[in-house]
Amino acid sequence: MQRYAAEIVKAMDGLLASGNAAPQLLDAEWQILVPPAATTLGELRRIKVKQVGTLQGHAWDQIDLARAAAGTRLISLANSGPVLHRDHLVVIHDAQVFKRRDFFSRKYLALHRTLGRLLARTATIATVSTFSRNELASVLALDPASIPIIPNSAEHFASVEPDFSIIESLRLEPHRFFLFVGSMTKNKNVDTAIRAAERLGRADFPLVVVGGDNDKVFGGGATQSSGGIVRAGRLKDEHVAALFARAAAFVFPSLYEGFGIPPLEAMYFACPVIASSAAAVRETCADAAVYFDPLDADELSAKMRERIDLGRISPLEQAKQRERLATYSWTKSAAAMLQVLAKPVRQIGPDGTAR
Repeated sequence: MQRYAAEIVKAMDGLLASGNAAPQLLDAEWQILVPPAATTLGELRRIKVKQVGTLQGHAWDQIDLARAAAGTRLISLANSGPVLHRDHLVVIHDAQVFKRRDFFSRKYLALHRTLGRLLARTATIATVSTFSRNELASVLALDPASIPIIPNSAEHFASVEPDFSIIESLRLEPHRFFLFVGSMTKNKNVDTAIRAAERLGRADFPLVVVGGDNDKVFGGGATQSSGGIVRAGRLKDEHVAALFARAAAFVFPSLYEGFGIPPLEAMYFACPVIASSAAAVRETCADAAVYFDPLDADELSAKMRERIDLGRISPLEQAKQRERLATYSWTKSAAAMLQVLAKPVRQIGPDGTAR
């Protein structure tokens, strides 16, 4: 969500600065309202950054942001926002808190389920894929046609120069390792990837695990493993790019996604993708990935073995990847966002129903 918000804002700023938006949007004043000590996005040409309030987290959303945004049109890009703001577009990325309660702590579930239901009554909901639109429409009792789709992309890596020193630092052989990139949360399902690598039994083709834990929210992380696993922890984009560019394949065993950016990031570097058969992942990757049941470590192990036998990515595989990458771009998504914002505001009555 952080990546999505940053890239959408930068792309919207570019379109506004170049005049590629409806006249009423070009005439409007654009601001990013941020809490104290927020990370900056670098120089923006059309959108100004304004620090407001003194609170943090959801308290900042519901109190400081609500107060500062009063009387304006508000766009919230990361699943949350002030529930009493009536002129509000909120991007909810997936329906995990409703569909997979086993992924989260009770406190997190209670908060985010309540927040989602309230926002569905007071705001316009957007999302990132057809799969997520249908899921959200079902759990929030919304018409799917009322939920705009504003997808993710992967070309943010265009500005990242791979730092190949990470290959030597991790004692890896180019094109002789598999790669997992993601948090150690339950939905990312790194345990299946680790079991598959162990069953593969190829110490000369280790699984490199990049990412960190968040036990406070998700209540659990990855299992410990024996040989054949390289735990790299959190890495800079430059190091991740180098690993994508030199991996035998990227392994994506996620149990549930609203979209799934990492497979597209891997494709950007012509890295073969072995992906979960989860619906949103299939929607994103289409025929540019090889799929497996994310609950079946043996099937994943077999797919990894097949990749070793196939060797480097073929021209046909690369062509399929380029086709998928061309489907998505942050500029296209920003343009879709601006098109939504150019339409008349959905009016919400005092009873919470749309008019």
